[in-house]
Amino acid sequence: MKISEKVKGRINVTHIGVLVLGMLLGWLIFGGGGQSSEDLPPDHRAEDHKSDETWTCSMHPQIRGDGPGQCPICGMDLVPVASEDSEADDEAALFAVKLSNAAMKIAEVSTSTIEKRTPGKEIYLPGKVMADERRISELTSRFSGRIEKLMINFTGQKVRKGQVLAKVYSPALVTAQKELLEAYKYQESNPKYYQASRQKLKLWDLTEKQINKIEGSGEVEYFFDVLSPITGTVTRRHVALGDYVEEGFPLFEVINLRHVWVIFDAYESDLPWIKPGDRIKFTIKSMPGEEFEGKVTFIDPVIDQKTRVAGVRAELDNPEDRLKPQMLASGILNAGLAGSGEKLVVPKSAVLWTGKKAVVYVMTDDHNNMFRYREIELGAEAGDYYVVVEGLSVGEVVASNGVFKIDAAAQLQGKQSMMNPEGGRTSNGHDHGNMDMGTGDEAEYSETTHPEINISNEVFEVSAVFRQQLKQVLEAYLSVKNALVETETQKASQKAETLLTAINKVDMGLIKGNAHLEWMKDLEVLKASVQTMVEEPDVEKIRTVFSPLSDQLYYTLVKFDVETGGYRQYCPMAFDFKGAYWISNSDQIRNPYFGDKMLTCGEVADTLR
Repeated sequence: MKISEKVKGRINVTHIGVLVLGMLLGWLIFGGGGQSSEDLPPDHRAEDHKSDETWTCSMHPQIRGDGPGQCPICGMDLVPVASEDSEADDEAALFAVKLSNAAMKIAEVSTSTIEKRTPGKEIYLPGKVMADERRISELTSRFSGRIEKLMINFTGQKVRKGQVLAKVYSPALVTAQKELLEAYKYQESNPKYYQASRQKLKLWDLTEKQINKIEGSGEVEYFFDVLSPITGTVTRRHVALGDYVEEGFPLFEVINLRHVWVIFDAYESDLPWIKPGDRIKFTIKSMPGEEFEGKVTFIDPVIDQKTRVAGVRAELDNPEDRLKPQMLASGILNAGLAGSGEKLVVPKSAVLWTGKKAVVYVMTDDHNNMFRYREIELGAEAGDYYVVVEGLSVGEVVASNGVFKIDAAAQLQGKQSMMNPEGGRTSNGHDHGNMDMGTGDEAEYSETTHPEINISNEVFEVSAVFRQQLKQVLEAYLSVKNALVETETQKASQKAETLLTAINKVDMGLIKGNAHLEWMKDLEVLKASVQTMVEEPDVEKIRTVFSPLSDQLYYTLVKFDVETGGYRQYCPMAFDFKGAYWISNSDQIRNPYFGDKMLTCGEVADTLR
């Protein structure tokens, strides 16, 4: 993707700013040099804590205070600054981050031991009750005629197998009976003609009993019964009294509801966990307090293009016809990963994500509060855990809480971290200590320093007010998208200003903890992209920045569980066939990267539900 030098410069400043903030945070919490309070004589520790302790914000380390309180910028609780215990062996000092017991408590660091367990996951599956397609009978007319009498006057009536549903008068059937009576007289001399006459009536759905009755009486019957082929419920009546029907015309639909299907919708990410034979427990809205259970018998081999779900069929008996087609069901499936026994797992909270990399901090073997950076490979999501494919062993101890703060300390000390996986102190040619993070001054940089989208597999529970504010951001974004569809440069820049205002109105004080940290990282990418769009006079360059903006907003909406009913759409031809995504409130393709040049180029890639 080609990015303008102006865009690159602004994004570089933001990127480096995030690095410096993280490094400064880690230094303040874990790495401030000098003598540790634990090394002081007992009579000096309490006095030092009272007189010299400084409190700061984990996201805005420029905020300093003498005691606990809240950050005036983001509203997070201030934390005390702790010094690092400098005693460590050479290898640990080179690669690991050391925390004192006090620092562990301040940063709320907790650990978990890696173990094997059977991966399990609770999957929510919305569904709908459906008739068993194998138990549906559609009655059609086998001959032309007129409906002379109806025994079924409305849909929903229950019928038995062989019950008369209607009586039909058919001139063709009258003629066929006369042929049978004539052939009956010559059955000895011409048996083939006789058998052909009987077979003709059988093909018109007359039973052996009806045919024998005609032969026995020697008289033609003018009205014939239409019989139900199964026991069930009449769900459709296509005819009325006096209607004239042609051969093949539909008359009735009868369904046996004593055995039903429940079709559940499963997302792509849930399909590896579902297999035939699994039991699904579900409830029906109209039957509160009751729980039903069905067995999975079939999984659709094709995923629906629009909804991105596959149907999962469960079957169960319904002897009293209580479950009725089209009833809505809410199912829960407690599943194990298909084809797996015990697997190595790691808590979700222990994992940091940087692009496609998964990172954990592993405690050293001596368990002395020293943690080392390690990249690992993860498999399927299993509830509150991930399956570990490679990188960890049974019995190892990882930080499962406060991991972001450990990583911040590693950044400061020039050790391996998310921002610096190779380790070593970096400056990129800038004076980090004197950088003004608020000026937005331009800088030259290489194309590899473009804004990295912040992706997280975790879904955070946030307030309805916060979600509503994100919906307003989405509404402003859609206005920018529409302006790009129309290739209106000035309008796009104006709408980008409105979008920037909506982003700034999002109250970060409404969320706490890891959710707050995630939003701060998302915010950096969103604001950097939109600010560039406001100032950029070239519509093609605006479209270039619109791509990372669209990606970040999509992942933001997903991780904060914002229900929009929108669509994520994809154009494979954008940016020299590298492809690009955007968000739309309609499944109709209106391409913002090409406008009227290729307005309908693209496809729906995902649904925001």
